[in-house]
Amino acid sequence: MNTLLIIDGLNLVRRLHAAMGTQPDMDALTIRVTSACQKLIRFHQPSHVTIVWDGDQESWRKQLYPDYKKGRKPMPEDLAKALPALKTQLEKEGVYSINADSEADDVIATLASKIVNHQGKAIIVSTDKGFAQLLHPQIVQWDHFNQAFIDMEALERKLGVDRAQLLDFIALSGDSGNKIPGIPGIGPKSASELLKAFRTLKNVYNSLEMLGAKQAKKLDEGKEMARMSYKLGKLRTDMPLKVNLSQLRVSQPKA
Repeated sequence: MNTLLIIDGLNLVRRLHAAMGTQPDMDALTIRVTSACQKLIRFHQPSHVTIVWDGDQESWRKQLYPDYKKGRKPMPEDLAKALPALKTQLEKEGVYSINADSEADDVIATLASKIVNHQGKAIIVSTDKGFAQLLHPQIVQWDHFNQAFIDMEALERKLGVDRAQLLDFIALSGDSGNKIPGIPGIGPKSASELLKAFRTLKNVYNSLEMLGAKQAKKLDEGKEMARMSYKLGKLRTDMPLKVNLSQLRVSQPKA
């Protein structure tokens, strides 16, 4: 079975960069990132590996909802300048970079979906809980900083919903980290309770007469916001990929 290790580039690198203090040495950062990638390959023993980077183009989510990810800190200038050399070094180490046009998440989801659809396995290296919506049993998620697979049952307990309900949960309560709005007045606790009772967003809206007047009014007035929030939270798995699997095969570092 082919196993593709997919590293969420900025999810890894920005945290390593932040851990190095206010004026990190970029050569030292390159060594740290390279070492982290080598450690990931040694531990997981994948047949293929790639690191996916966010691009500069405005994402379709931002076009749909201009406040998406509003207020998120921009990439530090020194890190932005160091990325080209970092990518070059990683390629020398046998880690091929894929540069997304905008958000890396959709490219990662597409790569993972394609490999499992061809009887392979995907290991996504990221702390982003949004990948939990990828429900295929051969897609798993690794937290490099805790050196552990993300415990999806623990995540379900924390959110109060099943993984299969994650997008419905986001539609109702939003996602503060990405500034996805959800329905005004419906928080995580209410969203969890609604989905425990009715299982799906569709069932919630088919059962408004069973709810209290105040909550039913919030849901009714927020229906379009819920629909948009669902779209914002949903990962695309149909992104065009300008890469062949053979390019991603794990190889020995180049001299």
